[in-house]
Amino acid sequence: MSEFSSSEEVIDEKSPESIEELLERLVGHYSPEEIEIIKQAYEFSEKAHEGQIRRSGEPYIAHPLSVAAILSDLKLDYTTVATGLLHDTVEDTDVTLEDISERFGESVANLVDGVTKITQMRFRNTHEKQGENIRKMIVAMGKDVRVVLVKIADRLHNMRTLTHMPFKKQSRIAVETLDIYAPLASRLGINSLKVELEDLSFRYAYPDMYYELAQKVAKKKKEREKYIEDVQRLLSKEIKSRSKTKFEISGRPKHLYSIYKKMNMRSIDYEQVYDVLAFRVCVDSVPECYEILGVVHAMWKPIPGRFKDFIAMPKANNYQSLHTTVIGPQAERIEIQIRTDEMHVIAERGIAAHWNYKERSRGESGSEEMDLGKYNWLRELINLHKQADTSDEFLETIKTDLFESEIYVFTPKGEVKEFPEGATPIDFAFSVHTDVGTSVVAARVNGKLVPLKYKLQNGDNVEVITSKNQTPSKDWLNFCVTGRAKSKIRAHVKQEQRIRALSLGKEIVEKTFRKHGANASKYLKGEAFESYIKDQGCAGLDELYIKIGYGKLMPIHVAEAVLPKQEEKVEEDFSENFISRAFKSAVKKKKKSSSLVQVDGMSDILVRFAKCCNPIPGDPIMGFITIGRGLTVHRSDCVKAYEFDPDRRIDVEWSEGMQAQEGRQIVLRVVSYDSPGLLRSMTEVFASMGVNIHSAQMKATKDKKAVGNFDVTVRDTEHLSQVTDALMKLKGIIGVTRITRT
Repeated sequence: MSEFSSSEEVIDEKSPESIEELLERLVGHYSPEEIEIIKQAYEFSEKAHEGQIRRSGEPYIAHPLSVAAILSDLKLDYTTVATGLLHDTVEDTDVTLEDISERFGESVANLVDGVTKITQMRFRNTHEKQGENIRKMIVAMGKDVRVVLVKIADRLHNMRTLTHMPFKKQSRIAVETLDIYAPLASRLGINSLKVELEDLSFRYAYPDMYYELAQKVAKKKKEREKYIEDVQRLLSKEIKSRSKTKFEISGRPKHLYSIYKKMNMRSIDYEQVYDVLAFRVCVDSVPECYEILGVVHAMWKPIPGRFKDFIAMPKANNYQSLHTTVIGPQAERIEIQIRTDEMHVIAERGIAAHWNYKERSRGESGSEEMDLGKYNWLRELINLHKQADTSDEFLETIKTDLFESEIYVFTPKGEVKEFPEGATPIDFAFSVHTDVGTSVVAARVNGKLVPLKYKLQNGDNVEVITSKNQTPSKDWLNFCVTGRAKSKIRAHVKQEQRIRALSLGKEIVEKTFRKHGANASKYLKGEAFESYIKDQGCAGLDELYIKIGYGKLMPIHVAEAVLPKQEEKVEEDFSENFISRAFKSAVKKKKKSSSLVQVDGMSDILVRFAKCCNPIPGDPIMGFITIGRGLTVHRSDCVKAYEFDPDRRIDVEWSEGMQAQEGRQIVLRVVSYDSPGLLRSMTEVFASMGVNIHSAQMKATKDKKAVGNFDVTVRDTEHLSQVTDALMKLKGIIGVTRITRT
């Protein structure tokens, strides 16, 4: 996507002060009937929000009015503009969806409902919020992409007025905008919104860096303006002398956030960033684009490796343009973009350019469906939503597809495929077909055999080799990057796990029944059994076996439910004798006993806490007994706990009112932005909360973030929650999670 600072070309940053001012903007783009409906939507919204005031002190109606203006500047259909005026009425007033449907039609009501559902989401933590927020918006895009366009416009106006919010909220909202809304605007191809969202977020998320950079850029403003005029004059003169093509030239500095990213990526100062100016030439046709490219390269020496042809190979968001960087006058590096007028509209408005008013009929636009054929990535994200089990998994699955830059590779037949940076032959194989991905064993890149973890490069020619005997490995998840590949691998691994759980569950059940002296097949049928498995939430016997194989259901409970009483007694004696022997052996070793947990009221027994999950008071727990070694306590969600024989499981609980006197060790993972002094702030929080740090590991990532693993001691889950909340209040912290030892 272009780094041009060109938001003012499409989006008028000056919000209208009245409905009359907005209606003036609409003349020529909307029919009189459509303008009248938009006016009625304003009057309806104004009455609904009557008496409500924004933090800035202005009437609340100013916000929906501004959102509608942003949507109209994108030349979206009148239904969407009306939704912009009504988008907060259901959430913040007594208005119902039925009221809106009756007054403005089902199409507007559906859009308002979609925006409201996204806005009303509530979450337990920041990471969950990001995952579910994106998930809901992807779902909304699948139903009607205009829901997300309204939400992005809503966020843009909130960012424009963010100065009226408290400082802590400013930072949180700005970071969320950088993480979610700006990348979504970019992926939807709406450069005009993406640029402004990034710069506004940069201002509030990192104010010190923003104002320092803005000051440096401002110092050279006059010098830069003169240089832009000189380049435009020279280029215009050369094009006129060499071609009869009609053209328009514009030039501007790149926007602040893109300059900041360059400085970070290359670890350089502003004075060392040379290519801060970008020029754009717009012409009528594709052949003229290449003709102008020839003129530019004849004038100024191109920099090797800095030419990109997005006309022949458009980006996933349908962006097209020629990009070249040359050594311009005074040996300055300048970027020149060459595109047609139509390409420019798509570059600035992206998916919003779908609604073309001069060509479409003046009928009810709400029934109009958008062809997503040019937006395969969107269809893929919608499919990934259906396959992901949790919000965290969905967030991890799509973040690379949604946010990273692209590379282009070729199939053996010469077709071009687009992937996120860091993609491997596994990603390539799954993009061809699921069956190809699941059976890939090797790959040839440019004719040479490469490992499956090889990172594809721009222009690579890729061929994959498959085998019928191959199946996906869970290790593949460590080096594939596309959401499609990750989703398909996870699905295959889960299916394999279900098959193993089915076999294990059946074996355990049969073993349990044999201990009763009974045959499982005799009792696992009939109406009584069907009623039992229905109560357990199982669709059939196989589902019951799978639940037992996963450790979600104990086989002894099945036996107790279906066997006659006299046959149950055998198992009860067995269990009681087994547990009795284990506890008698455990009680002999009282010097290692713990009063933190108890079994049936007994607390003076030998207890070992599993090192894999490190349970702390307040965690849901379960215990496993071993003759002569006592009781091992795991967290209930610990994967390793289910590797034990379910017959050895016993219910345990924390002793009431007890706390670990010396605390218990856990590992906290803190993800943050790579900011100076943040580690010191984190250690100060730990100290103030009475947390002892045993060890700490910090690692910076390529995207200027930092991941820290802290081995710390906490008293219980309440103490852990307090520590987590204190860390999340620090500026620059993205997320805090407790992790399991490996």
